[in-house]
Amino acid sequence: MTRPAIALLLSAALFSTAHGRTFAEIKASGTLRIATNAEFKPFTYFEGKTMKGFEYDLGNAIARQMGLKAQWINQPFDSLLIGLNQNRFDLVISSHGITPERLKAVDFTAPHYCSGGLIVTRPGGPKTAAALKGMTVATQVGTTYVAQIEKVAGARNVRVYPNNTDALQALMSGRVDAMVNEKFYGLEALRRSGGRLVQGSMLFQERLGMAVAKGNTGLLGAVNGALRTVQGNGTYAKLSRAYFGQDVRCK
Repeated sequence: MTRPAIALLLSAALFSTAHGRTFAEIKASGTLRIATNAEFKPFTYFEGKTMKGFEYDLGNAIARQMGLKAQWINQPFDSLLIGLNQNRFDLVISSHGITPERLKAVDFTAPHYCSGGLIVTRPGGPKTAAALKGMTVATQVGTTYVAQIEKVAGARNVRVYPNNTDALQALMSGRVDAMVNEKFYGLEALRRSGGRLVQGSMLFQERLGMAVAKGNTGLLGAVNGALRTVQGNGTYAKLSRAYFGQDVRCK
């Protein structure tokens, strides 16, 4: 995550006194407002005007388990956690790595999957962390990947883009040497590249969670309970295998 994004996020946490709608208020409304950045196939993305994806289906399953209808709100990634503490939505499901910095601003559920940062490059490009030194590396603004890339490539060599599609296009067009992004997003990009991209190594491991407004303990408990249920009744495993061919829950 970039320093400006952290500053804005912490500011939102420190100066917001609201804890979001309580679970009782959400139950009374019948609707769970879920925000995401739907530019992250296969997690949340659009086909035409229809939102799809693993996190989209998982969020709907969790809402149903809670007796609620999910209302999805598409937002830029770097505004999601800020908007959460401004009570613009109840829950964020958008592949957020659980970090100490983010935990100062929001509360996270138990991890809903485990992954990490995968290096993707063009044939002949850098495929390891050591090879990234001095190379230009693309990723999305506001993500945990920024700091991880800075450690190995140098801060001046990180190229941040508003969304993952732009970062991927920068790599495809040769404007950067490599991209670091979520493992399964990277594997999907490789599959669709027709051999124009190649897989590198994992840069780091990560636990991903869903976020609620800081202090909203009632909603946090309800979402964690629903997540445990869908993980225990086979729903989660079915969705995970459908999208990834494997169970992606944290072991």
